[in-house]
Amino acid sequence: MVRFRKILFTAIIYSSAFRQGAVAQTTVNGKKDLEYFITRATASSLLIKDFSNQVLINKIDSMRIRSGYGPKITASSTGLYAPRIHGYGFDEVMTNGQSLDALLNVNYALTGKDMKANQTRSLALQRDSLNYAIGMSRLDLQKAITEQYLQAYDSQQQVEFNRDVFGLLKNEEVLLKKLTRSNVYKQTEYLTFLVTFRQQQLQYKQAEVQLKTDLANLNYLAGIKDTTAAILVEPKLKQEGAVRSGNSFFFKRFEIDSLKAVIDRKAVDLSYRPKAGIYINGGYNSSLVLQPYKNFGASIGFTVSVPIYDGHQRKMQQDKINLQARTSADYRSFFQSQQALQIDMLYQQIEATKALFGQIDEQIRLTRGLIDVDSKLLRTGDIRVADFVIAINNYMVAQNLRRQTNINRLKLISQLSYWNH
Repeated sequence: MVRFRKILFTAIIYSSAFRQGAVAQTTVNGKKDLEYFITRATASSLLIKDFSNQVLINKIDSMRIRSGYGPKITASSTGLYAPRIHGYGFDEVMTNGQSLDALLNVNYALTGKDMKANQTRSLALQRDSLNYAIGMSRLDLQKAITEQYLQAYDSQQQVEFNRDVFGLLKNEEVLLKKLTRSNVYKQTEYLTFLVTFRQQQLQYKQAEVQLKTDLANLNYLAGIKDTTAAILVEPKLKQEGAVRSGNSFFFKRFEIDSLKAVIDRKAVDLSYRPKAGIYINGGYNSSLVLQPYKNFGASIGFTVSVPIYDGHQRKMQQDKINLQARTSADYRSFFQSQQALQIDMLYQQIEATKALFGQIDEQIRLTRGLIDVDSKLLRTGDIRVADFVIAINNYMVAQNLRRQTNINRLKLISQLSYWNH
């Protein structure tokens, strides 16, 4: 009887689901599916909003880069007065005693077109990296929501299972009470059955409390302000074919790292190229000593900068970039082999799990038939209560095994779906 109660009060319903292969619907007849919670969680995720805002900031930075290499116009003005008292003061040869200027300056870099293009590519790559981060955040969020959804769905299945068992035992308890009063069964057999019945009732109530807790946690993770009960729908998953090796979503980060190395090398090379620019200014510049009203004018000039020696820092920077690129390539190779092994293993486990259903269904059919026969014998007093309990026990074990096997299959398909992104 102890073994029976342990099995009778345990129903393991556990599955994993991501959006690939899932039926996309929010609520149907008051029911809520996994997609509903994922959609709500994604819409309320601060992390995703943060990355999305960073993408917008990146676009602004890109426009700033393009405008930064155009002509720059500035206005400036300075004034100076250096008095000499009794022969004491600054040297007038250096200061002219006083000066005033008000100029309009125009500066334009003759070189830098390649630098601008490289910086623009760098910002575009940074935007790709942010979009990848958004995608990974969505996957991680889906995983967290899915785990909690399945925890709540497991609790819901546990409640339904306990409700069905409680209803079955309740019907049999009424019958057994009548048979005991008619001296068909002993009082001790009825009391033993009654203990099991009451214990199942408590288990049923505990499962309801757990379901409420899990639903509350699910709503909390999804950012849903709702305390009403919800009926969860089992995720509908289908097995998808594997993506081509090295072409999944996860490899985007390695592609970004590879392109970043190219851009960084180019940036180092461009920083060592000669730089040239021109400037033009015009306005008023005077020492206020000789005909200050004629000191309006203009000037034009140029600047040139040629790097000659910096202690081999250029080579050091290139070596650093090459080492980082090599490390990224090693991670890519390792991840690619691990992903292929993981996918192959999941396919094998899925097929092995599918092969169990035929045998389990046959076991359910046999145990269910035995319960029907024993139930008839119970009404005539031709079977022991303990034997009837064992028949129920065997049926519940078979049902739990099938449910657990199906959930394991869904979990494996879910993992396969994740790795196939």
